[in-house]
Amino acid sequence: MNVLGIETSCDECSCAVVRDGNEILSNVIATQIELHKPYQGVVPELASRLHTEWISQVVTAAIMQAGLKNSDIDAVAVTNRPGLLGSLLVGVNFAKAFAAALDIPVIGIDHIRAHLYASQIENPLEYPYLGVLVSGGHTVICKVNGYDDVDVLGTTIDDAIGEAFDKVAKFYDLGYPGGVVIDRLSKSGDDMAFLFPGPTLDRGEHPYDMSYSGLKTGVINQLDKFRNGNAEKTKENIAASFQRAAVGILMKRVKLALKDTGLRRVSAGGGVAANSLLRSELKELEKGGCTVTFPSLKLCTDNGAMIAGLGYRYLKDGFRDDDYLNATARVQAFKKSYP
Repeated sequence: MNVLGIETSCDECSCAVVRDGNEILSNVIATQIELHKPYQGVVPELASRLHTEWISQVVTAAIMQAGLKNSDIDAVAVTNRPGLLGSLLVGVNFAKAFAAALDIPVIGIDHIRAHLYASQIENPLEYPYLGVLVSGGHTVICKVNGYDDVDVLGTTIDDAIGEAFDKVAKFYDLGYPGGVVIDRLSKSGDDMAFLFPGPTLDRGEHPYDMSYSGLKTGVINQLDKFRNGNAEKTKENIAASFQRAAVGILMKRVKLALKDTGLRRVSAGGGVAANSLLRSELKELEKGGCTVTFPSLKLCTDNGAMIAGLGYRYLKDGFRDDDYLNATARVQAFKKSYP
């Protein structure tokens, strides 16, 4: 089955063709980064307009790169939640029209579930496993029991980890996108130049929840307070110290969740899963007997391949959407439980 995947939830216009859920025939990503860079963040109105201009060309390119014709596509999977509503609507409406023209099935895909599934395309991992979703909009630790069966263990109670990266980078004028720039600068900085603290949360029923607003505030407004001795206030040192603290907050909860659940398999997804320190820290878990997988770097960011791959699983199990498929900006409710 050749599934066309369409992803337009934010600022990446991406389309891919995936065969039988794991063979990526093409994965075209038209990025808007340079056009949003002057604003140091995504402008929703601009993003949706660009998707409207680009999507037809990107879909055509994906099918051509796969060596196929439109008539060779068996189904369409499209991100319809969550994300920027204007951007989502462009992808959903195009997908429905494309599917209707060819009289093939269409199915709406949850963007979060797709990120959690992305590594399964290249490195299948036996269920259940601990899923770590880290992106600009979401930070989630969960137990993944199946492609559509996710128990949330912990989330951020305020800012997502990727958002904190972007806001710190914007304040210090480091560049955009923030996560990529901070990761690069940190390689030549001292990660102990500033001793930023982690959040103090009431563990109670929520032992795996995280918070990044305090860390962000400390880095931006209280830098001297956390300066370690006479350490230099260079961009490299700030980036390295902030990155160490941000990743440390997440890893503390990941290790606790592994201990409490008894799970020995971990998979990370989302844009921040490309961060070199996080990947290194997660790989360290293998020394304790865990199996750790990541998507390739191209599948960490928003992409059509993860949408098509997950869409295949739904379609194979008989799920379909109809002409009333719509987009929603909100996160669909997940089960939230604690071991």
